[in-house]
Amino acid sequence: MATDKLRAWWAHRQGLDGSLLGSSAAEVLERTGWMRSVGGSAPYLGLFARARLDRETVDADVARLAIHELPSARGCTYVLPSADFELGLTVGAAAPAGELVAAEKYLGVTQAEIEQLCVTVADLLDASDEPLGPAAIKDAAGSAVRDLGEAGRKRGTTTTLPLALGLLQARGDIRRVPVNGRLDQQRYGYVRWTPSPRGGLSDMDTARTELARRYFSWAAPASLRHFRWFSGFTAASAKKIAEQLELVPLDGTDLVMPKELADEFAAFTVPSEPSYALLAGIDGIHLLHREMSRLLADADVERPVPGGRPGETLGGQADPPSHVIVDRGRIAGLWEFDTEAGKIVHKFFGEEDAALRETIAKTEEFVRDQLGDARSFSLDSPKSRASRVADLRPSPR
Repeated sequence: MATDKLRAWWAHRQGLDGSLLGSSAAEVLERTGWMRSVGGSAPYLGLFARARLDRETVDADVARLAIHELPSARGCTYVLPSADFELGLTVGAAAPAGELVAAEKYLGVTQAEIEQLCVTVADLLDASDEPLGPAAIKDAAGSAVRDLGEAGRKRGTTTTLPLALGLLQARGDIRRVPVNGRLDQQRYGYVRWTPSPRGGLSDMDTARTELARRYFSWAAPASLRHFRWFSGFTAASAKKIAEQLELVPLDGTDLVMPKELADEFAAFTVPSEPSYALLAGIDGIHLLHREMSRLLADADVERPVPGGRPGETLGGQADPPSHVIVDRGRIAGLWEFDTEAGKIVHKFFGEEDAALRETIAKTEEFVRDQLGDARSFSLDSPKSRASRVADLRPSPR
């Protein structure tokens, strides 16, 4: 199987070929998959690259709950379309439940104590006319929130409040509201979620099968190993679920795909013209499989990591060390935003053309004028990425 065809097909299914221009944020997410957030710019960059959606439009969709950031697959936060709110919460429910089990074992926290705290928090939010942040909830709850001492600090759970908030979110009883309405930060208040999106999907086996169905529509051809990475399911569970979906193998590989896509894939040809997109390093084109080598050409495997240690190469990384420039599914370059200059700095792995320069210019304008920065995650800052920016900045002629 030609690698360039696989890459181009993945880019096509991800809407990186212009096929999703004019789509809404929810439509993009339903077609291409849930977008990882982690307090960075990835959702904005991904939606801009695929559908040219501006930040104001995306933020408005968040405010009206057309899309929302929720704990879902593996208990990690993703931005989901409203059609998947219940599914995301259901498959992610095991994470806060597991945290409570660990807290009971190591910190002496009981289920009854946390359930009572859940009631207290829900009552506080019912009585509030505005979102309440964790500090305000803690103050109002008083002695119902217990400090877990040095043992809790060592385990990263300083009080009982996060355990209750996690359970309430997973149950769809409360939701987080970004303090300034933006997805690229991690300051939240909490409100009651009425009506709750939970209720109709109580069967975990059904939820897992539905997650698999969506995953293979977003990411196929993909292996069961790829699906396990995304879902967090065991090997036995992933195999059992996949058997229900009529997935067909791709000859000569360990990849499978839905039967209804097989003919379309067989007829697909690699576009002759480049199709560029500037994306976050955690965009779905990479993160749905998390196998970076499949997106690198052989000639690029030994390229040095920007800002990395001597001898570090791209081929040795689990994830891109910077944001990526993608051409028909191939990682064809790396980029960062230089906040001091208000410009994108980049390194392209080939000859630059007018189409690439235009794509860079449009993304640069979007980041500078609408986002202000292009952080990879919440703790990313101009200072922390200074060495990468310096390595990507063009040398003076």
